[in-house]
Parts: sequence; structure tokens; C-alpha cells
Amino acid sequence: MNMPLFLAAATLVMVAAAAPLRAHHAFAAEFDGTKPVTLTGTVTKMDWINPHAWLYIDVKGPDGKVVGWMIEGGAPNALLRRGWNRRSVPPGTVVIVEGFRAKDGSSRASGGAVTLPDGKKLFIGSTPEALGGGK
Repeated sequence: MNMPLFLAAATLVMVAAAAPLRAHHAFAAEFDGTKPVTLTGTVTKMDWINPHAWLYIDVKGPDGKVVGWMIEGGAPNALLRRGWNRRSVPPGTVVIVEGFRAKDGSSRASGGAVTLPDGKKLFIGSTPEALGGGK
């Protein structure tokens, strides 16, 4: 392989490897650790995608208006290790989600504890310590 072709191929590999890193972000970049939120809502779907799984819930506000919330979770493999599976929260399940609000004020949160109808808690994102538990 000649040198210019090798350099072009090496550059292409480095750019392709860096793309997933740009898509990933730190908690503090999007969420406010000083603004905890507790939401009770009905699961509409859960996306098991990398780098973060997403839980979607409909939450009824005090005015009766339903707002769709997006809850960011950990990586799918991390959730599996924490006791989650694809059947943990089927659509229609009412859950309580503890987490932290998005800095931009949107209906998004970084998830922490998710309480299921039977009282079982699963951690979706933040560590139990971040939510005041597990100490």
C-alpha cells in the first residue's frame, strides 16, 4: 500500500471511531443534578439503543394535561446487569421515575430509580447513591 492511500485509510478509521464518542455526553452537559424530579406516568415505549436506552412515559399534570416525558437510561448492557429486560416495563405499565431534569427545561430527565407497580425498584441510569439511596 502506498503512503498516501495508507494515510487516507488511517484518517478514515480514526474519524469513524470518533463519531460514537461525539454522540455520547456527560450527565452535567444536559441534566441538572440540583433539580430532582419524581414522575408518575404510563409507559408508552422503551427504546433499547446505544449509547443510552430511553423510557417514554405519559405524565398527567395538575391541570389534567398529559405530557410525554423522555427518560434517559444507561446502556442496554448496564440495564441488563441491573435486572432489566425487554419485558420489564411493557406499554401501559404505570411507573414512578426518580431522576434529574434536563437543563433546557424540556420534558426530559436522566433516570434514576424506576418503581414498578409491584413496588420493585430498578435503577435505569444514575447510581443509587446519586438519588440518596444505597448509602
